[in-house]
Amino acid sequence: MTPVELSRTVLHAVRRAVDEGQLSVAVPERVVVSEPGAGGCGEYATNVALQLARAAGEPPLKVAEILRPRLIAADGVEDVVVTGPGFLNFRLDRRADPLQELVREIRGRGERYGHGDALAGQVIALRVPYEVRAEVVADAVVRIVATQGGRATVEHGEPVNLRPVPAPEDPAPLGPDAARWALLHPAPHDRPRVTADHLVQREGNPLFRVRYAHARVRSLCRGAARLGFAAEPGPLDTADARIKVGAGFDTSIGRAVLPALRTALSDHPRILTAAATHRAPDRLARHLVTVADAVLPFVTCVLPIGEEKPSAAHQARLALAEAAGTVLAGGLSLLGIDAPEHL
Repeated sequence: MTPVELSRTVLHAVRRAVDEGQLSVAVPERVVVSEPGAGGCGEYATNVALQLARAAGEPPLKVAEILRPRLIAADGVEDVVVTGPGFLNFRLDRRADPLQELVREIRGRGERYGHGDALAGQVIALRVPYEVRAEVVADAVVRIVATQGGRATVEHGEPVNLRPVPAPEDPAPLGPDAARWALLHPAPHDRPRVTADHLVQREGNPLFRVRYAHARVRSLCRGAARLGFAAEPGPLDTADARIKVGAGFDTSIGRAVLPALRTALSDHPRILTAAATHRAPDRLARHLVTVADAVLPFVTCVLPIGEEKPSAAHQARLALAEAAGTVLAGGLSLLGIDAPEHL
């Protein structure tokens, strides 16, 4: 179970306690899960009981005890221990591989991975000026809000509530994909760069890195098919992940690459929720760059090398690469940008 999954599990437990009348509180939008502090135990901990106690009119320890049985019953949780004034500490099922579970979740949900109900039932009225960047940002916000169960409408008129810094010139000559990226990638308060740099196919261009990473993943899938094997989630041995460095391969880098890739993928639901809540597609755009930068060093170890025969390890690596490609494709789609099969 990943921290993001555990956070959702805690939120679900709070909702159940509220629905069943044991807690009378507003369910928070998110719950922070982190490593246990001094006096804690297990792999993760949360202070949600302390946060809810005042609104619930109950001591934090009682709130924690109300949530504890619901959390112990969750898949992937082995035990929950209450420590201090009401911290909930989690010991996870050691038989479960968090990265393997994450890959299975992404494969199961496809491009809907990260979609949730944080804005369920909400209608957000966007009022924008007649300006190309505002129009493009609003279009992306409509798509992203829908991923969280909400609905956004766009109209022109005062008072304007969505007004990013306008583009200095018409971005249309860049083409639809580069133009949208140029307007969506910067934060709303930053002046966008409408230059041909967005068309250059090199590492310094973030859009190129994102689209290239997706194309590389699709190329791996085609290569695996030619070699007669397909993706299958399974154990990933970091010591066995050989990352290409120059003319050779370094096994030690795999220990750093896999955690970075796992973090980038597990953060995707949180980023989508934040982008929807704050009407900020730039957060999603920058997150896609993080995913691309995490998967690109990994792709060199996915297919068999030299005389190697395809193995379960190669199937597991391909499944992880595919998961990253799914996140990239889904994110680009929400921004209205094409995810190419070839580049």
